[in-house]
Amino acid sequence: MGSGEQRTPIRRALISVSDTKGIVELARGLRKAGIELVATEGTRAILEDADVSVEPVSGLTGFTNLLEGRIKTLHPIIHAGLLADPNNVEHATDLADVGALPFELVVVNLYPFSEVVRSGASAEECRAAIDIGGVALIRSAAKNSTHVAVVIDPAWYPDVLASIAQGGFTAAERRRQAAAAFRHTSTYESAIARWFGASTNDTARSEEHTSELQ
Repeated sequence: MGSGEQRTPIRRALISVSDTKGIVELARGLRKAGIELVATEGTRAILEDADVSVEPVSGLTGFTNLLEGRIKTLHPIIHAGLLADPNNVEHATDLADVGALPFELVVVNLYPFSEVVRSGASAEECRAAIDIGGVALIRSAAKNSTHVAVVIDPAWYPDVLASIAQGGFTAAERRRQAAAAFRHTSTYESAIARWFGASTNDTARSEEHTSELQ
């Protein structure tokens, strides 16, 4: 990657993770770089316990754990901030009208659906492990990768902080992140589709499905 590539500074990041490995260290690095953090309730609690300053998503949306937490980030304020083109005057007007601000970085990983299925969980527990809001965040950020970086894997965190230290992400980095993000959501939703398609009355098919998830 050439050092002359233009980098987009990160001013505001949205964090919502199921796998919390490395998230405190990442958040500390982002805050040290002067980046404003917004997080969902579970992630926020972990970060605040580690003395990392973060704004709750509920402070933007006005909803806390609606439908037992099923709806946290599925809100126009959040997705407007992810999908807006900052160079588009109409987009800027729309953001101002609803009091939204753009995000330049989204850090998200999904409920571990396949792991829950492999554990032998009940059908209801498997349904509960189907991530909706996280997938929507990933897809919105990846769609707008011209302006937004999307991070789906804790293994990327050191590279994320390295890019931040250099002034932000390049267009090429954001495109690679978007490609990985869409591959990830495709694999995730394919596993869900196979689970729904498997007959709970057919032991052979259930065992075959379990092997596909491995």
